[in-house]
Amino acid sequence: MPKINGNEIRPGNTLEHENGLWVAVKVDHVKPGKGGAFAQVELKNLRDGRKLNERFRSADKVERVRLEQKDQQFLYESDGMLVFMDMDTYEQVELPADLLGDRRPFLQDGMTVVIEYYDVEALNVTVPQKVTCKVVETEPVVKGQTAANSFKPAILDNGVKVMVPPFVAQDEDIVVNTESMEYSERA
Repeated sequence: MPKINGNEIRPGNTLEHENGLWVAVKVDHVKPGKGGAFAQVELKNLRDGRKLNERFRSADKVERVRLEQKDQQFLYESDGMLVFMDMDTYEQVELPADLLGDRRPFLQDGMTVVIEYYDVEALNVTVPQKVTCKVVETEPVVKGQTAANSFKPAILDNGVKVMVPPFVAQDEDIVVNTESMEYSERA
């Protein structure tokens, strides 16, 4: 595995640190008035979700891990575990539902997701960045309310609340950005 300097760590990088696999969530480069520069890195453990703040100097060497990404299809949820299937080999893998966090409601039956593997161990699930959802409840359109920055609350078919423009009506399909949890466009 390639070793990188501490100042080359970027958000999203997967590192082998203290006998565990960690993903860099946030990286701040600090140049104090006295002493050498360093990278303040917020790490999240891929196996158990623990968080860790670590300071890396530019001279520090860190193992960077490359995870294999595979497209897999979501089948069902049972007892807090999500079941996915490899579309080439038809092998199934189970992952805990809390791995997705607040993006869990956007996971739909039959949806293709990206699962990251370290050797044969499945570690992470990524939902598509844009998902189509139906608006089940929102306020009716008010004539003349066309201010540029006015948004109204809406509840989607998966129970998530988002702010939508005034022209979006009930029972309409919209596209939601799963990273920012915001309205993107009409479907």
